[in-house]
Amino acid sequence: MTDQSRLTMAIPSKGRLREPTWTLLEASGVAPQLPGERVLQTYCRNANIDLLFVRADDIPEYVQDGVVDCGVTGLDLVAESGCAVDTLLQLDFGFCSLQVAVPLEDTATSIDALGGRRIATSHPRIADAAFAQRGVNVELISVGGSVEITPRLGLSDAIVDLVSTGSTLRTNGLRSLGTIFESEAAVIGPRSGEVVGNLRTLITMLQAVVEARKSRYLLFNVPATALDDVIAVLPSAGSPSVVQLADQSVVAVQTVVPSSSIWQLLPELEVRGASAILTLPIERMVR
Repeated sequence: MTDQSRLTMAIPSKGRLREPTWTLLEASGVAPQLPGERVLQTYCRNANIDLLFVRADDIPEYVQDGVVDCGVTGLDLVAESGCAVDTLLQLDFGFCSLQVAVPLEDTATSIDALGGRRIATSHPRIADAAFAQRGVNVELISVGGSVEITPRLGLSDAIVDLVSTGSTLRTNGLRSLGTIFESEAAVIGPRSGEVVGNLRTLITMLQAVVEARKSRYLLFNVPATALDDVIAVLPSAGSPSVVQLADQSVVAVQTVVPSSSIWQLLPELEVRGASAILTLPIERMVR
């Protein structure tokens, strides 16, 4: 077990999750000491948190075994590991999916049509469960990397591989038949462990940044007579604040809305008489 007075957190030592994880920690108010070359551990200058840099696919086991108190890794790696850990917070970055793909010339039109085929993957546990759930019998071939080249080499008829944009599939003459698992980065902790003390504080601060990134602070003026009509179209996080202006016929409205709603929302507000519309980013938000 780790020192109860300090929190030890494992983060990826390299790969696509490392930089976003470091940026999130800094944005949450944690001040990690920049590690030197080849340094595998560092500390935070303003919190009782130590950071351990390890391979992302080793993090679930480190958490399960109590080597660290929590860690950041991909949900696909958690599922593939089979480790007894809990997801404490999904981080809204590192999105990817496990997809089943075949060569462009293959006649298969669905995942269910792959019965009896050889399927190469670096995620055999997830793939086995997905095909079993569908009742499709396949021969799984476990490979460590470069999964997408195995059909060309004659090692497999299809693959199950991580896909972010789909460009790697297209480059290798493959097309997707569908998705069997959706993944993103997450903070994980021991199975059924208590989220208290430093861990609770860390999760609260990280969640405040994650929620803020998905939201915008919206301010605008609107004729008092149109207020009810405007409030009806606001996807607000709670009731908006309404302030009477010097001009008694106009009110100022302040609220928090999802970032994804801005594109549709601003024209709706303008049509209903809103003016001086401002949208501002939010650093942190605790609901």
